[in-house]
Amino acid sequence: MKDQLDRLFQDLVKTRQVKHAVLAVESGDGALRWAKAEGAAEEGVEKIDPHNPFFIASVTKLFIAAAVLKLYEQGQLSLDDYLPRFLPKKMTAGLHRTKDGTDYSGEITLAHLLSHTSGLPDYIEIKPEGGKNLFDLVLEEGDRSWRIEDSINIVINEKKPLFPPQPLAAEKKKARYSDTNFQLLIAVIEAVTGRSIDKVFEEMFYKPLGLLNTFHPGSKPLAPQPPAGPLWYGNQKLDIPKAMRSFGDLYSTAGDLIRFLRALNSGEVFDHPATAGLMKKQWNRLGFLLSPVAPGWPMEYGLGMIRFQMPRLFTPFQPLPEVIGHSGASGSWLFYCPQHDIYITGTVSQLQAAAAPYRLIPKLLKLLGKHY
Repeated sequence: MKDQLDRLFQDLVKTRQVKHAVLAVESGDGALRWAKAEGAAEEGVEKIDPHNPFFIASVTKLFIAAAVLKLYEQGQLSLDDYLPRFLPKKMTAGLHRTKDGTDYSGEITLAHLLSHTSGLPDYIEIKPEGGKNLFDLVLEEGDRSWRIEDSINIVINEKKPLFPPQPLAAEKKKARYSDTNFQLLIAVIEAVTGRSIDKVFEEMFYKPLGLLNTFHPGSKPLAPQPPAGPLWYGNQKLDIPKAMRSFGDLYSTAGDLIRFLRALNSGEVFDHPATAGLMKKQWNRLGFLLSPVAPGWPMEYGLGMIRFQMPRLFTPFQPLPEVIGHSGASGSWLFYCPQHDIYITGTVSQLQAAAAPYRLIPKLLKLLGKHY
């Protein structure tokens, strides 16, 4: 099986525009532990290996959601709480106001944000009239930083919500992936705890779980780190430390990520193991998107977690099992397959290959199906 994994990894490395890749696979019982990396960490630096940290992009949303749920356990917030309870009026007034003047800003709850059912547009992709969106500005004009307040102001000034906040009791809800939701959740976590998000994660996750190699850009990890794999946009290596810090996303390693998802699945992350079940209690289908980086159909979203299963239309003769976890715009992923009890993580660190994990996973599941 390891020879077959090697061949599958080489196919991943040959994906268009991929400069380096990391892939790790572990079984729940630990009998299978396989990891491989290929490519340079930096020009002129030793080759990358599975222990090198890489930018995990929106896989970070699993950590953010887990932090909110821990605060929920502690009684510091409720998922039904409205956003204005935690944030100043200047950050919420007019946040969800339609062109006709209807203002839903006060009706947005933490559950809406966690499930992407708020209807708020993605601040990264909003393009002001005659201007460029933030994503393009960073890629084309270079590094820059912004505060959470700045990203929220982009949304307030846009005034083009996608749909009203969905009824929480509805069996099916509209869901549209938006980084704005999780920027707001970071602001809530910092407001409730009175600490920066990196310090919150350190106390909640890094120290208790031994995640020595997971850290925010610009923050000091718990252990010394080898060079991180660079982030690419086509043939352009991105040197954007300010922007990467502003996105609020993490660096981590394959080993740390699998350790975290194991703890999340088992409930070890929480005081009450059943809390983990809230993340996958209800799944809402994400809508079709034209975005090159945000996930859409056929993915479903729970509370800070993606469920992905290939539609039967595409696999009529060999239905594939589901995986749950998250992916990121950099072509990063962290998933668990319940049917095979397998953890899968890795990256291609290429913004033009954000869909790479969703091409890899079906092939990997077919291979695992022969052995598990």
